[in-house]
Amino acid sequence: MTDVLTERARIQTLVEGHTLLDRLDATAADWADEPAYSDRHDVAEGWRTLTWAQTHDAACDVAAGLIALGVEPGDTVAIMATNRIEHVLADMGVVRAAGIPMSIYNTLAPDQVSFIAEHSGTRHVILENSDHLARWESALAAAPETVVVMIDESAMPEGPEGENFLTWRQFVAAGVALRRDRPSALAERAEAVTGHTPATILYTSGTTGNPKGVVLTHFNVLYEAQSTLEAAGLTGERQIQVSYLPLAHIAERILGIYGPTMQGSHQYCIGDPTQLLATLGEVHPTAFFGVPRVWEKIQTGLSAKLAADPNPDNVALVERSMAAGLAWVQAQETGGEMTPEIEQAYAEADAAILGFLKLLLGLDRVRWCASASAPMPVETTRFMAGLGLKVYDVYGMTETCGAVTVNGPGHFRMGTVGRPTPGMEVKLADDGEVLVRGPVNTPGYHRQDDATRALIDPDGWVHTGDIGTLDEEGFFSIVDRKKELIITSAGKNIAPSNIENHLKESPLIGHAMAIGDNRPYIVAVLTLDGEVAPVVAQRMGVEFTDLADLTTKPEIRALVQEAVDKANERLSRPEQVKAFELLGHEWTAESEELTPSLKLKRRVVRRKYADQVDALYG
Repeated sequence: MTDVLTERARIQTLVEGHTLLDRLDATAADWADEPAYSDRHDVAEGWRTLTWAQTHDAACDVAAGLIALGVEPGDTVAIMATNRIEHVLADMGVVRAAGIPMSIYNTLAPDQVSFIAEHSGTRHVILENSDHLARWESALAAAPETVVVMIDESAMPEGPEGENFLTWRQFVAAGVALRRDRPSALAERAEAVTGHTPATILYTSGTTGNPKGVVLTHFNVLYEAQSTLEAAGLTGERQIQVSYLPLAHIAERILGIYGPTMQGSHQYCIGDPTQLLATLGEVHPTAFFGVPRVWEKIQTGLSAKLAADPNPDNVALVERSMAAGLAWVQAQETGGEMTPEIEQAYAEADAAILGFLKLLLGLDRVRWCASASAPMPVETTRFMAGLGLKVYDVYGMTETCGAVTVNGPGHFRMGTVGRPTPGMEVKLADDGEVLVRGPVNTPGYHRQDDATRALIDPDGWVHTGDIGTLDEEGFFSIVDRKKELIITSAGKNIAPSNIENHLKESPLIGHAMAIGDNRPYIVAVLTLDGEVAPVVAQRMGVEFTDLADLTTKPEIRALVQEAVDKANERLSRPEQVKAFELLGHEWTAESEELTPSLKLKRRVVRRKYADQVDALYG
């Protein structure tokens, strides 16, 4: 405990007395001419880029524009936009105007947007395009005095409907004018910002019920960014990264805004996540964070390419090389032992094929890669290890401002989420729930005192709602969400994510959800992988029209049954899947089955496919 408090005091000394404002000031001075943010908007080809000096100046223009629009200290400003320079500038500008930025998930339904707008009391909104405007129509109709800034000028409404609308260009021009006419305006606003000032309110995407607004202060985010960078071994050196997760996601905010603000890294922003793999191949980042689904897609994509190679010698070379890569990574795990033979075998494998495969993926320069947001299938971690990539699984939540346990250089173990970050206390309750206490914990939910009391106990412990385990060397593992554990009619407690990860080890299966609460046995709802399944069918000579047609083919259903049987061999009898439904479409955030961060919405799946599930028990 003494060591934890000593580490906490050390990091607090580094961040106390600071805010995001002075951190951006310092970074803009230290890295003035270095690239800060790039995106593909407003350029015929290549990337549009702002330096850190330009980013700082533009954020000041945005802040002044907000003051001109009447934003007062403590006011909330909602932002709905893809990952692009204007989104980052809007966020930084709101903070500099002493307001509270709220990035809102782009995929939220209009009723969810209306709830957030009313609950947060926002009267200033920055939107990107016509789709986002459509999601806000009901909210704006309920509060017609709301001022809206549109980034995409073509989405501006005409006539009376556009009375309270400005284009981004008009908005920034107003800021430039205010800075000219009132040079002291921003300095006056800066006096209202302290470490206890909210830096953002993030409304959780909500797998159940209405979203809750998590308040995170300047102190929270600076402590989290510092401790995360230290645990990842990324301090003291600028990184090149790809920003693709929604900026309403706490991991993207830490890695895409707060961390770079502290050390001047360069972010390539992409608005369409389907372009991620192509962007990796172009940018070759030095650090990369992927939710488990991203790593699974990399695995299945590469596996499909390797499986399509008709030359058995090539296949054998890859298998031998990946075995050497896995041995090399395992030797670096806590408790492992590196030998000259392992080093030599890996060096030869890397030269022979692994280096080329990493180059193909765009991960040849990466020195830190990680995963979080949902349990990472250990077989996916092992597959990446076979390439010589250590994917560090970490754990945290929006309410803890991101990671509170991490694997990192010198302390990692595959299949776990690592040890507590510097200065953080993490323990298990009597029922196995993970409890967290320390400087990154939210002060509470916005305007939801009852929910705050349910989250944080009188001793300051955040009750995460996750069930975990702890091994003898201090590594935590996450079993599942406490509320999502399946209790069968026979009284067996079962973690669905364990079953689902085994099922998804088959490249043929895109998504899986296990069901069995108050039922006699476990069944599963499955989808085919939209990239791999067609390739497999073509190699087998199976004719089909689309993914839905493919699910009816006996050859494909037989392969899926083999995958289920293989998963069952590794599961206890109560966990085994007795029947499954194979759906004819993939799950996405737009189709409602997934959150914007690609986690399962279990309640939605159970509701949408209730008839199919009942038939499995019939």
